[in-house]
Amino acid sequence: MFDATHFFGYKIILAPDRAAAVAPQAPLAPIRTPSNVKGDVVPDSRSVHLRRGGTSLVLGLLSDRHPVVRHWGEDLGELDDGALADVGLAQNMSTGSNQSWTTPDLPVLPLPHLGWSARPAVLLHRADGSAFSVHPETVTHSVETVDAPGGHADVVTSTAADPVHGIELTTVLRLEPTGLVRLRAEVTDTAGPGAAALEIDELTPVLPVPSDATELLDMTGHHAFERQPVRTPFNPGTRLRESWEGRTGHDAATWLAAGTSGFGWRRGRVHAVHLAWSGNTRVLASHPQQGHRLLGGGELLQPGEIVLGPGQSYATPWLVGSWGEGLDALVARAHAHVRALPSYPTRPRPVLLNTWEAVYFKHNLRTLKALADEAAAIGIERFVVDDGWFGSRRGDTSGLGDWQVSAEVWPTGLEPLAEHVRALGMEMGLWFEPEMVNLDSDLARSHPEWVLSDGAGGAIEHRHQRVLDLTAPGAWDYLYQAISDLVERLGLAYIKWDHNSTVLAAGHMAPNAALGTRYGAPAVHEQTLALYRLLDALHERFPDLEIESCCGGGGRIDLGIIEHTQRVWTSDCNDAHDRANINRGTMTLLPPELIGTHVGAGCDHTTLRSLDISFRAATALWGHMGVEWDLLSATDTDKQGLAELIDLHKQLRPLLHAGTVVHADVDEDDAVRIQGVVAPDRSEALYGLTSLGQALTWPGSPRPLPGLDPGRTYRVRLAAPLYEGHVYRAAWTRPEGVVLPGSYLVTTGLSLPVIHPDHSLLVRVTAV
Repeated sequence: MFDATHFFGYKIILAPDRAAAVAPQAPLAPIRTPSNVKGDVVPDSRSVHLRRGGTSLVLGLLSDRHPVVRHWGEDLGELDDGALADVGLAQNMSTGSNQSWTTPDLPVLPLPHLGWSARPAVLLHRADGSAFSVHPETVTHSVETVDAPGGHADVVTSTAADPVHGIELTTVLRLEPTGLVRLRAEVTDTAGPGAAALEIDELTPVLPVPSDATELLDMTGHHAFERQPVRTPFNPGTRLRESWEGRTGHDAATWLAAGTSGFGWRRGRVHAVHLAWSGNTRVLASHPQQGHRLLGGGELLQPGEIVLGPGQSYATPWLVGSWGEGLDALVARAHAHVRALPSYPTRPRPVLLNTWEAVYFKHNLRTLKALADEAAAIGIERFVVDDGWFGSRRGDTSGLGDWQVSAEVWPTGLEPLAEHVRALGMEMGLWFEPEMVNLDSDLARSHPEWVLSDGAGGAIEHRHQRVLDLTAPGAWDYLYQAISDLVERLGLAYIKWDHNSTVLAAGHMAPNAALGTRYGAPAVHEQTLALYRLLDALHERFPDLEIESCCGGGGRIDLGIIEHTQRVWTSDCNDAHDRANINRGTMTLLPPELIGTHVGAGCDHTTLRSLDISFRAATALWGHMGVEWDLLSATDTDKQGLAELIDLHKQLRPLLHAGTVVHADVDEDDAVRIQGVVAPDRSEALYGLTSLGQALTWPGSPRPLPGLDPGRTYRVRLAAPLYEGHVYRAAWTRPEGVVLPGSYLVTTGLSLPVIHPDHSLLVRVTAV
């Protein structure tokens, strides 16, 4: 079920006989430019046209540089050799021998020796100050088709040799079955013994975007308010987004997108990149003086973090690129790709209850058994015990790292609760925070060398926590065994894997010769790889175990971590008003079924906003639904309303968790949001009409329902009898609904009924 070696993760290989990222077929003959035509227009000697998932990728393969992306976007159909050559001619220009500041054939790794005067894609040097500028003599290219999740992928591997500096530089470009493009780079020290060490400062491959991509969209935010969209002009210069937190970050860019002015969900061509990595990251949009528009990304490396010796290599994370006519098309490629991963869960997503906002640290068997009874009665399928069950953990000041059940709170262990939960027909889950440790813990007292630091005290503490070095000899094994013991003893089906603190001023205090880690050296790179190995090892031992990536809410959500987990915790904010936007931003990267969406208390504990149960539940219904609320204090009316929405969610799961996410383009100042999920065959759909504020005008013009088949006819009606007694003032909300052509619904649409602020209507659409 889970493949520990696969896909978005990356490697650092410390052996001369390294395995290639993709086993190449026989390389194409080197493509050489005659010396007597320097400065003139020269057509490509070799171009390739890759086509998958509605995407064409045309690459120029030259002998002196890595691939040149001639076209990335809509399918161009069949192109013969003459047409491919003409694509190269159409983009090339005569520079003249004294105009080296232009780079007509810009490769995915722009370098200064090619005339590139903006920031190079490769920054490195030897310890003696040499080899600061990689200068390949020849580049060889190989093209092959390989098996990939969901079908086949086309792979272009390009290797550049720089014998003067003793460096080999490789790129791998993949066109995946979904039309997603992935790009990575690798540098190898090929110098012989005695050469100064090679230090890698930056390796940032780029992809070009069209010249009419004049607007940028990325995301920002903070704890409990993640993934909020930000639009900026794509002006000359660079927009740089970095995370120095040792994790993806609550303010992560998510996608860095470039598109035509005013692009929306359903309109405007847009290209975007995302770095599939869970440590320090860098993504950028560059528009230098040469006129190119580029999107790129790579790992943000601390000084001295990657130092290579002879035969050693460093590979970047995958830079993932998607495109579409509108954001919905771009997002659909990413969702399809994630759904094909080996880590993707194959069974329906169980509705869960998490105990945190119900009891916090106040654990006792009687209360949690009663809470489990209430959960089972309303249709909950998984019961998750949160923080407070272990060691001296009665608050957040102590015990973190001591992953043994507290005899004080649980004198008979957690087994009685686990047995009670399973007897009610539910699965059992448990909270861990394996990468963190309180200094007031048995673990920290026994192994102070396992705590990451800069050697001078490290960064200030957050929540009284420090970071545990997963690479320290013995630390990884301790966590693996402690977690495995509890999974076996309690029959756990699920782990909530938290990560509440940033990883700052973090160096190794316990060097590991096997991994090449050095005392005092930066630790984020190896820490991230060790996390991936730990998650994969647990999945290998327990193939049915599901793990959620939680990071103080939504601080570690990326296409790297999702290769190793089955769910993300979207945000610590369960306020349905704010969650409407947080969920929307998160679903631009991940499909709904992998996004934790919970029904919180009537008065939210982060915003103190009070909201109706129907709105809270209708908001949570769209993702991997859960409850985080003290049901023992809930009214019977609220529990009945929640049970009805949970039952509706279960009925709709096959649609919600396999369909295509769509959005209607509305004015950003509009109070109403229209989001839907359409079945793959477009036979049915569910739409949410959500009001987050007062509309400036009413009733307004009809709104379209996107994604339906214009050639079919559909019945449209409310999915649930919400807000009984309310006067909707829209005729189509009658119980039998209306029957309309798909062509009408996707263009003209429906008049909106009155929807009060912080309310939502669920609209069911079925083909007739």
